[in-house]
Amino acid sequence: MHSETKPAVTWKSRLKQELTDGILGFWMKHAPDDTHGGFLGEIMPDLTVTPQADKSLVLNTRILWTFAAAYRLDGAEAYQQTAKRAYDYLLHYFVDREHGGMYWMLHADGSVSNDKKQVYGQAFAIYALSEYYRATGHEEALELAITLFRMLEEHSYDTVHKGYVEAMSREWQQTEDFSLSDKDLNEHKSMNTHLHVMEAYTNLLRVWQSEQLRRTLAELIEVTLDHIVHPDRSRFLLFFDEAWASKSDHISYGHDIEGSWLLVEAAEVLGDATLLERVKRTAIAMAEHALACGVDPDGGMVNEADAAGVIDARKDWWPQAEAMVGFYNAYQLTGQDRFRDASYRSWQFIEASLIDHEHGEWFWNTDRDGRPNRCQPKVSAWKCPYHNGRACMEMLERLG
Repeated sequence: MHSETKPAVTWKSRLKQELTDGILGFWMKHAPDDTHGGFLGEIMPDLTVTPQADKSLVLNTRILWTFAAAYRLDGAEAYQQTAKRAYDYLLHYFVDREHGGMYWMLHADGSVSNDKKQVYGQAFAIYALSEYYRATGHEEALELAITLFRMLEEHSYDTVHKGYVEAMSREWQQTEDFSLSDKDLNEHKSMNTHLHVMEAYTNLLRVWQSEQLRRTLAELIEVTLDHIVHPDRSRFLLFFDEAWASKSDHISYGHDIEGSWLLVEAAEVLGDATLLERVKRTAIAMAEHALACGVDPDGGMVNEADAAGVIDARKDWWPQAEAMVGFYNAYQLTGQDRFRDASYRSWQFIEASLIDHEHGEWFWNTDRDGRPNRCQPKVSAWKCPYHNGRACMEMLERLG
């Protein structure tokens, strides 16, 4: 395999083309909503639009992050304009001007369809707004990101057990509706929300050197290592009660490999050498486990397992993107070629089975044998350009 990949320029050129034409080009061409503003809520693989689909906070913040990051790295004016479109829409429609924070879901016309304050969504807003500031220097975006940070610390932070409650009502009061989606348990705390709060706070620290934020991020990394990472350090636990008792034995390989590199990134940005060494050991162990148990011979990563073995053998688009970055990160930490090889095999699987070479973007998933699913949306509340776009950008930087 090494003879094939030795010229990293070949891999880089294919990543660059996919990022530019397959992903960013697709979203700029097909996703804008010319009727109601912002971006369409759902597009099917054959490019059929679902006109009445809701618009999610997750999709719109991830579009903002992706195009802000692309503009910061590339400087193309079209990326800046797409990021501005996403930013303007967030500001005018998603911001709750009475109670603060961001609404979870809007109708197609921009009216509110779900007003709860899902912490996961607020985190992605912080992540996107801080990236928009990194790219453009737009002060208002940074101020809003800081305001959201302070609201999470005031309303969602658990002063007794640490960490963050999953969701609050529109008025930032307690709610019984915690779950992120119909696939998630209705528990007080989750790995997924904490992972993305950490990701958001890491990006905010890049542009706002606040001592409070530094302390908060350090604690969040430690909470992740102490409560969310399984005691054997090989994987994440997924759902918890408020006191961190685990409520699920499922394994999400995509989150494990994504979390392995996001933990390292967080500790590097924080700059705590002792914590970074602890994080690196955990990241390597998690990459080891994901590679040994979650990756098929074709390079594709299966979705989920439990103690008895694989329970969801489909290969969703986002674990493949995160595997490419996470395994390359493990290669950079260890120098072990098997991790680099795993990263490249992830890319080969993506190229062969996930990329839609006819219409652009990636299919939602494949079956275990790599046959793409042509029924699930290509754009939806959760299907966005962030995982695959970010993976291409990360790899272009890491391949140097």
